[in-house]
Amino acid sequence: MRFVCSLFFIILNSSFFLPALAFAAAPDESATRQELLRRTQELYDSLVTGDQTPWKKYFADDCTFSDEKGRTFDKTKLVADISPLPKGYSGAIKIDSVISRIISDTAVLSYDLNETETIFGQELHARYHVTDTWLRRNNDWRILASQAHRYYEDPAVADSSQLLNSARAQHSTADKVGTYELAAGQTRTVTVENGASGDERHGRKSREVAVERCGKQPRYKAK
Repeated sequence: MRFVCSLFFIILNSSFFLPALAFAAAPDESATRQELLRRTQELYDSLVTGDQTPWKKYFADDCTFSDEKGRTFDKTKLVADISPLPKGYSGAIKIDSVISRIISDTAVLSYDLNETETIFGQELHARYHVTDTWLRRNNDWRILASQAHRYYEDPAVADSSQLLNSARAQHSTADKVGTYELAAGQTRTVTVENGASGDERHGRKSREVAVERCGKQPRYKAK
């Protein structure tokens, strides 16, 4: 009887202490969220200088990354794609409107990116939405999957009959033929030859472009 009472006492105390131990061992979700956000902002800060270090550090070796241009990379291709901004370019990308879900060893961060880019003195803005899935392995959080998209969609590209001096077109490529100056010593020349529109920037090889129906800015499609 004394043995049974002792056993009951042990079981009762174990049932009391085990949940407390489990609670104490559980990671602090708020701290984890803040750390993952810090790492995420570090990734985007590094894009200005082209520092590949955080991309090597925070992405899993078996990760998959899909960007806003529709490209999908593995880690090797992703890291290789990180390069400094060209001369005359500057900018910053900041995280906003974060939604997080952290369950055990998996964390999902969904957030907006507000990008400000200055190109030869001209300020541009863009917004993106990104969802990252972090996985904790060997007590180390890394991104296993990431996908981004832009908040707007480009207008449809006009066909050649609409672009090249067509009487039906309100805006034609011919309207844009000429040389433009982005900044001192930085020129861009738009040409039309054999039914194709071309763009040549100072010091860069000419490439074929398409013009949006809105007729405001060329959308560049390198061939």
